[in-house]
Amino acid sequence: MKKLGFILLVLALCVGCQTKKVETFSNTSVTAGFDTFISIKTVADSQEQFDSYFTSSIEKFEYLNKLFDIYNTYPDVNNLKTINDNAGIAPVEVDQYIIDLLNLSKEFYDLSGGEFDITMGSVLKVWHKYRELGLMAMNEGELGKLPSSEELETAAACKGWEFVEIDDENNTVYINNPCTSLDVGGIAKGFAAEVLANNLIEEEIPSGFVNAGGNVRTINKKWDGSPWVVEIQNPDGAGSYLTVSRLGSASFVTSGDYQRYYIAEDGKFYHHIIDPKTNFPATHFHSVTIITENSAVADALSTTIFTLPYEEGSALISKYNQDHPDKPVSAVWLMDQAQANEIKNDHQLVVGNYIAVYTEDLKDSLVVKDPAK
Repeated sequence: MKKLGFILLVLALCVGCQTKKVETFSNTSVTAGFDTFISIKTVADSQEQFDSYFTSSIEKFEYLNKLFDIYNTYPDVNNLKTINDNAGIAPVEVDQYIIDLLNLSKEFYDLSGGEFDITMGSVLKVWHKYRELGLMAMNEGELGKLPSSEELETAAACKGWEFVEIDDENNTVYINNPCTSLDVGGIAKGFAAEVLANNLIEEEIPSGFVNAGGNVRTINKKWDGSPWVVEIQNPDGAGSYLTVSRLGSASFVTSGDYQRYYIAEDGKFYHHIIDPKTNFPATHFHSVTIITENSAVADALSTTIFTLPYEEGSALISKYNQDHPDKPVSAVWLMDQAQANEIKNDHQLVVGNYIAVYTEDLKDSLVVKDPAK
């Protein structure tokens, strides 16, 4: 009788014990900063709970945009422009986020042998001016102009980490050379996406993603248990494209030559990713996609690997993976057939008019999609 009573009690407790339906919520802002959109999708108990996540994320994204801005000043905020404006004048007390970003940038400068260099703001400023004028010329049906080698060499003489003094104890940054300036465009958006993802993880969301202008950072397993699938854009925007899948937390960041470019008077396209060795836009590939957990790392490496020849970039990834076996990096290079013919790598796929060369670990994760099917 006691046994029967126990069974009846268990049955009573389990009445209505169905698996709770997983609900996802999403929202997008196009005005939060970094000159891009920010989309967030997560599992949440209610719309109100998600709205709280989203609002706090957007506020953080807006704040980070102000901190890393090199063009504008803001009330009661010492940002990168404040640091640049005080070059050769005085140290500037800054938020811990700036200290963390600069220290991480220095790590990648050292890792890459100077290939990733946020101190080349003077060079990027020259290209920004010519690109803006070039875009205006294109709108009028004309071709843009190019900076001279002398102008670029003069600007390049200002770069160098020896001119940047970071005081971690007092949270100050001082540029001791008046012509040196910082530009964190190659890492800032990924850093911000990582901050947002970590904040959501602290809220103990079980699943979700942050998409900061194409920098995608996933959090834990997807809500339906399937892999996360992210598209790698076709550089010409037409024909076949790639998808890459990954289980669990990961970041997917692409650097490419098909955005923010203008056509110069020599008939060539000039984009925004500058090779510090030549002071001109890198021409090795059309895009490089990095997949790893940390979005800031993915952003910095996608910029770096884009400016390196394939063999050097591949060697850099191997070195990073040896030093960080628990946070490995994967990569996809999209290039023309002629470039692919020169590469000793059997892991290649035809993607429309391009060839995708990829690290071996991605051989079961990449799929070529035909938009017509």
